[in-house]
Amino acid sequence: MDSTIVSQVNVSKARGLGGFERYLTLWVFICIVAGIALGHLFPSIFKMIGKAEIYQVNIPVALLIWAMIIPMLLKVNFGALHEVRSYWKGIGVTVFINWAIKPFSMALLGWIFIQNWFSAYLPADQIQSYIAGLIILAAAPCTAMVFVWSHLTQGEPNFTLGQVALNDVIMIFAFGPVVALLLGLSSITVPWETLLLSVGLYIVIPVIASQVWRRRLEGSGGGEALEKILNLIQPFSLVALLATLVLLFGFQGKQILGQPGIIFLLAIPILIQVYFNSGLAYYLNRRFGVPHCVAGPSALIGASNFFELAVATAISLFGFESGAALATVVGVLVEVPVMLSVVYLVNNTRNWYEKPILKSV
Repeated sequence: MDSTIVSQVNVSKARGLGGFERYLTLWVFICIVAGIALGHLFPSIFKMIGKAEIYQVNIPVALLIWAMIIPMLLKVNFGALHEVRSYWKGIGVTVFINWAIKPFSMALLGWIFIQNWFSAYLPADQIQSYIAGLIILAAAPCTAMVFVWSHLTQGEPNFTLGQVALNDVIMIFAFGPVVALLLGLSSITVPWETLLLSVGLYIVIPVIASQVWRRRLEGSGGGEALEKILNLIQPFSLVALLATLVLLFGFQGKQILGQPGIIFLLAIPILIQVYFNSGLAYYLNRRFGVPHCVAGPSALIGASNFFELAVATAISLFGFESGAALATVVGVLVEVPVMLSVVYLVNNTRNWYEKPILKSV
């Protein structure tokens, strides 16, 4: 195993999760309830915040995402990014899951659950629209939130950044054709402004800001100054995550309270898909001998979704009141709680993961 990877694993084991992070699921639940309640009590305020957007990218949410991921990106040493090639197995697994498995498995789950098993409990004229929304959601790999998930699994930050950057490049070329293929459309209107602006807001700007900050810290106080700042700002990243949840659930509070049964049914294939894809990625990484600090973020990147792009695409194709738009919104609702459960599983199976695989004679 590469010495850099071994060092990363040892550091990760030593750090562990802080008290605040350990109870993050509780804080998330409180923020979900608070967001729904505040959105119901003060709809005009949330409507005003929701209108502060450019090309369907909400600026207040984008600012909170900066606060979330810049502390994570501050850990990335660009001088060591060349070492990402030593993680080629983990990258290969994640790309395979994101682009060869995830959209197609969601199409299958949509057909099984929405078109067949649940069709009697859903509006007949929206069945195909719901399936379309689920496919759009699955075809967009997550860009920003995975930095938080990677941090919580004590993942290798250089791998996470390299993998996200690669997914962004692939997404520019593959998102439209994959969605068009699975929806059976001869042409599809991809909201390119939303896609490119999102990549710029959630990747390019935070990367530049974090690396300028990192160089100044290293230049003025060396590694000690950097470590001190990382320890200081780490809680702000999770507070920004919780504030983002309050906003997102405040925006969607009306739909949640108005259609709880439909939302519950739509959430089932999403949950199955998340656990299936993250489990498959995790298993494949173990079979290929990938270190845990790479396998954790690989599994999480393989399972999470770029919900900003998915919602914007569903609205542009089918309309704001469509079943497709609602299906992508359900993805937003379940994203954080379910990904936290995957984080928990990854962290609590480290000992199993690192046990040597017995080869049959």
